[in-house]
Amino acid sequence: YNLDAIARTERVDVNYNGGTLLVAVIAIVAAFVVQLWLGSMILGALAGFVLFNLSGVVKWKEADDLFTEGMKMLAMIGFIMIAASGFAEVMRETGEITTLVESSVGTIGDNKALAALLMLVVGLLITMGIGSSFSTIPIIAALYVPLALELGFSPLAIVALVGTAGALGDAGSPASDSTLGPTAGLNVDGQHNHIWDTVVPTFLHYNLPLLGFGWVAAMVL
Repeated sequence: YNLDAIARTERVDVNYNGGTLLVAVIAIVAAFVVQLWLGSMILGALAGFVLFNLSGVVKWKEADDLFTEGMKMLAMIGFIMIAASGFAEVMRETGEITTLVESSVGTIGDNKALAALLMLVVGLLITMGIGSSFSTIPIIAALYVPLALELGFSPLAIVALVGTAGALGDAGSPASDSTLGPTAGLNVDGQHNHIWDTVVPTFLHYNLPLLGFGWVAAMVL
């Protein structure tokens, strides 16, 4: 990395002390409490930001610039999630998820090992496009549960298949909060590539082992 770019980005002129750290802890707690109380992440973040301003940790004349920089950093995340939401809606409305599953397992026969592998791979592809296992599991569960029961999988094995299929794409998707969050923080100096520095390493070090362990769990349980 270019260390000069990092030095320019970081606020090295700020002297941290016990008071600023205490305000930071209070702001974090306030943001968390307000978010749970009102059910709004936006209001929670606003509460934390207001505390920073009222306490003087963030100067009033710097507040606008700080807020704008944060918005610019999160703009990419918003754009990716909007695109992923559109992709998910198209897949739901066209019914192509069902077609994808049926075409993948239609010629398997009684081969449970191949069926488990294909269900995991299909779940990976679906979730990678949508970016959220929470949005994908209701879709694939309706398809996988009857299919897995017909193939003779146990209830525990079905849970392993559905859960693993959803988690696979969530962790390695460019549109997942599991990858967008780290990129938002690591790209503060403008030198972090979302795909090559976050998505690909996450896919290699998390998704591939998860795929193997999920397949073993489906076969053993």
